[in-house]
Amino acid sequence: MRISSEDLPRHLAKGPGPLYVIHGEAMLLALEAADAIRLAARDAGYTEREVFIAEPHFKWAELKNSAQSLSLFAARKVIDLRLPSGKPGVDGAQALQAHCENLPPDTVTLISLPKLEPAAYKSKWFSALEQHGLVISADEIPLAALPVWIAQRLQRQQQSANKETLTFLAQRVEGNLLAALQEIQKLALLFPPGALTFEQVSGAVMDVARYDVFDLSAAMLGGDAARFARILDGLRAEGTATVLILWSLSDDIRLLAKAARALQRGGNLDQALREARVWGPKKPLVERAVRRFSPAFAERALQRAAQIDRLIKGLRQGDVWDELLQLGLRCARAGAR
Repeated sequence: MRISSEDLPRHLAKGPGPLYVIHGEAMLLALEAADAIRLAARDAGYTEREVFIAEPHFKWAELKNSAQSLSLFAARKVIDLRLPSGKPGVDGAQALQAHCENLPPDTVTLISLPKLEPAAYKSKWFSALEQHGLVISADEIPLAALPVWIAQRLQRQQQSANKETLTFLAQRVEGNLLAALQEIQKLALLFPPGALTFEQVSGAVMDVARYDVFDLSAAMLGGDAARFARILDGLRAEGTATVLILWSLSDDIRLLAKAARALQRGGNLDQALREARVWGPKKPLVERAVRRFSPAFAERALQRAAQIDRLIKGLRQGDVWDELLQLGLRCARAGAR
């Protein structure tokens, strides 16, 4: 059975189950879910805990041995298995399936995984975990859903805010749930329960969003001009090297130019992206962006990037940051009507 991390407390209120699996890239949500499971188990009398980290060369027989033995000092225990790579290998897959088929009595098994590749969800070992346990997804909160998440967290401390204030706070902490939680907890210390005003929140909250050039790339490819401008401003404030930013943008534009030419020739886009080694989260962004780009537009963008390179090297005069902004905005708005 699959649930979100927000639904976990309701399930734990009934008492801990025999098997829990946490997966996802939101570290804060994953840690909170694991802590909640361990606390519920401890309250229910599972006083012993064994921790296993399944790194390369891990001996999976240790999982079986732990499941078959109990300490002399505790009648119940928690097996805390962590798989940082998300890939158990052949031996690990067999061990996990065998463990699921013979879940030990008086034991809570907690398995922590990172964000998994799509193929992993179809594997026999993950299907066994899902069939016999509760699978909790700890996915990152997208910006559009972040105000609701913040409102729920405020409600836990008996505070609230209007939509404008929630949106403001979400933009300030974008991409950093831990920072968002810290700011929310700060509001509980600064103000009493009840409705918070925009002035209270804006005066108390720092801009804790942390960006990198890959966030900037995603904003350009996704056609989000406003977010591109905001991230570029953040990178400038953090002192990010302009040559690194230009390299990232130019690399994306060259990729789009190649893919756009392949489409124009009636070629296969998937093949073009494979040849360019584009996969993972970036692939859907590139697939959408390339349909907005014509080969001619991409070539003009590359020429503009070359001029910015000369500007960075001191071979021409101008404002490097403004040039980077204009280049990114033109690419983000490419094909807009």
